[in-house]
Amino acid sequence: MNIIQKSNEYVLNTYKRYPLVFDYGKGMYLYTEKGKRFLDMASGIAVSSLGHAHPEIIKAISNQTKKLIHTSNLYYSMPYTELAEKLIKKSVFSKVFFCNSGAEANEAALKLARKYGNSIKNHKKVEIIAMKNSFHGRTIATVSITGQTKYQKGFSPLLKNIKFTEFNNINDLKKKINNNTCAVILEPIQGEGGINQADMSFIIAARDLCDKYNALLIFDEIQTGIGRTGKLFAYEHFQPVEPDIITVAKGLAAGLPIGVMLVKEQYSNVFEPGNHASTFGGNLVSCSSANVVIDTITKDKFLKNLNNTANYFKNKLIELKNKYKQIVEVRGTGYLIGIEIDFEAPDLINKLIEKNIIAVPAGNNVVRFIPPLIADKEHFEIVIKALDKIFKGKK
Repeated sequence: MNIIQKSNEYVLNTYKRYPLVFDYGKGMYLYTEKGKRFLDMASGIAVSSLGHAHPEIIKAISNQTKKLIHTSNLYYSMPYTELAEKLIKKSVFSKVFFCNSGAEANEAALKLARKYGNSIKNHKKVEIIAMKNSFHGRTIATVSITGQTKYQKGFSPLLKNIKFTEFNNINDLKKKINNNTCAVILEPIQGEGGINQADMSFIIAARDLCDKYNALLIFDEIQTGIGRTGKLFAYEHFQPVEPDIITVAKGLAAGLPIGVMLVKEQYSNVFEPGNHASTFGGNLVSCSSANVVIDTITKDKFLKNLNNTANYFKNKLIELKNKYKQIVEVRGTGYLIGIEIDFEAPDLINKLIEKNIIAVPAGNNVVRFIPPLIADKEHFEIVIKALDKIFKGKK
């Protein structure tokens, strides 16, 4: 049996996998075991932030594994302490909690919000408001606040006291929020929902309403954080408005498992020892990799260059939209770009695979381009030329 047959025999069928087996990667490219090269415009779903086999990542991981891989959170470690300091000094938050994934980071945020709500006198402050068309993870709690029924089907009963409001609909949010609300959670850009960006007016209203009703404003930055939108964190696009909590994961450790919840000072004492934990949270190897990521993308001109290149790519996509009616809309910011098409996304993704390019869907008819942050104009030119040929052939 080959690897695909073995995988199908022994692994639970929870993914619709493409018939590709990658053996190794280098920079912007993935290689099959037969040496066929693919341009990676998906980066492991916004994870491989510095591409593949980055020398500084390899060095950091290698050095740490030679010293120590795990001790547990009953003790202190240098890598997670250094990472915590960098995240706090480069943000508006005061404390972090480390875990293993985006879903776990969101779980931590939900638990903190509930504990905060339960600390209020009447003890009815337990409702959480989430957005329709959102995605926050696959655990029971994070599925419960995910505003897409396809992810919830078959898993009832879900978490109680959850309300959903229309994304970017201020009036709808006003109707849903009240004194029983402990938190409002949203993605600055809905990734899995189709690359839908929050309006500044909606963010301002959400902040004002949370202040009015003493509720926490939580930004899920699992996909938008760590340079993906052209800033270190996506909340920076909306300043002076700031959330009380953000969650990050995906691109932080360049491919190793990690998740982080960052909390503002006034909520940093809600959790006490024993309230929450994560056995592998703050793992020494993952944090060593994450330190390299933060150091790299916060260097002079890195994000400036990313923004310039992202604008170039987006403008080229808009030119294609004006050329081909099959492209309905181009949207997104930084290296989180989606094109809505008038046919199903997997059809275009398979056509791109035929041209040795990897992309991922975002909903039924949006194709997402979320390359490593090291992508340059030459890589985007390859994508534009491929798309041009594909759409020309579909006329």
